[in-house]
Amino acid sequence: MKTIALIAHDRKKEEMLSFVLENRDVLSQYDLIATATTGKIIKENAELPITTYLSGPLGGDQQIGSRVACQKVDMVIFLRDPLAAQPHEPDITALLRLCDVHNIPVATNASTARLLLQSLRT
Repeated sequence: MKTIALIAHDRKKEEMLSFVLENRDVLSQYDLIATATTGKIIKENAELPITTYLSGPLGGDQQIGSRVACQKVDMVIFLRDPLAAQPHEPDITALLRLCDVHNIPVATNASTARLLLQSLRT
């Protein structure tokens, strides 16, 4: 089964939950992984099985990045907050770079994420 990674900055977690609930039917067909807090919110509110890693600032972005590098992630949805500085920005940049290096589709906003999921429906 294909794997989708779900990550959201603090100010984007509600948007991620709305996105997941809106696309629950499609997402339920995939293995889902997430950073800690994002995954917890999804588990509790969308009742989808999801494997969680550490929170982003504690290394979760790097853990997901290692799975990308090992070809164990097929898509990354990372709802980033472009208006807030992130203390772990180098980790975020590294994750996005790995997606580019390994040709993994990545969405950094909900509109692009919807387009990526739409491609799975066809």
